[in-house]
Amino acid sequence: MARTAILNVMVQAATKAGRSLIRDFGEVENLQVSRKGPGDFVSAADRRAEEIIRTELTKARPNFGLIMEESGITEGTDGQHVWHVDPLDGTTNFLHGIPIFATSIALERLGQIVAAVVYNPVMDELYTAERGRGAFLNDRRLRVAGRSELSEMVFATGLPRIGHSDHGRMLKQLRHIMPELAGIRRFGAASLDLAWTASGRVDGYWEYDLNSWDIAAGALIVKEAGGYVSETDGKQGFLESGNIVAGNEIAHKHILRLLKAAQG
Repeated sequence: MARTAILNVMVQAATKAGRSLIRDFGEVENLQVSRKGPGDFVSAADRRAEEIIRTELTKARPNFGLIMEESGITEGTDGQHVWHVDPLDGTTNFLHGIPIFATSIALERLGQIVAAVVYNPVMDELYTAERGRGAFLNDRRLRVAGRSELSEMVFATGLPRIGHSDHGRMLKQLRHIMPELAGIRRFGAASLDLAWTASGRVDGYWEYDLNSWDIAAGALIVKEAGGYVSETDGKQGFLESGNIVAGNEIAHKHILRLLKAAQG
């Protein structure tokens, strides 16, 4: 698989940050038994990974803007390109020593996501995509799952945590959706939910109240793997709303239908 120069920059930034996270993750288990706990340590690990990514991206493209989870928005001087960066997607998993987390980087050009990287350092899985050039896991071309029967499908989702989102809405949705499926999974990292949708590990995914850095990269990877991505009402403003549905064509339609039914 031949990568463009810009994608190589993104891959280098993501994998370098991933190596830093793996080193820090090795310390988390030891900190679980301490009185203070690993919270401050994980926050520092997150910031270290973000600084690595910022350094790599700005060294290669100093005029591009940045939207980063930890440090917010940095305006670019070229006015056309913006990076969306989540240095550690799955912070709660990381904090608890659960080995499901990722680094996510997307490049937006004139309002469209054109390149994406999601790196899962524990499994050493590198998901990449460029607009119109396909999606890949390491060097293997990705396609969304081909399952067409809802009863055979597994969906991923996110569950609202304390102080966030609408717990009642989610319980209502689960009551409508769970009886129709082979299963529902909650992995705790939106970028990987989308990457795993692209790779066919899960058939579809939905979640609410996310940020652009959570989903920008994964959404392009799904699209380039032949999948469908939209807001939960079927519209296309998911980066702005933070509400997202993804899947193969049939799964995507089913999720939209079931979410609409749950509103009744």
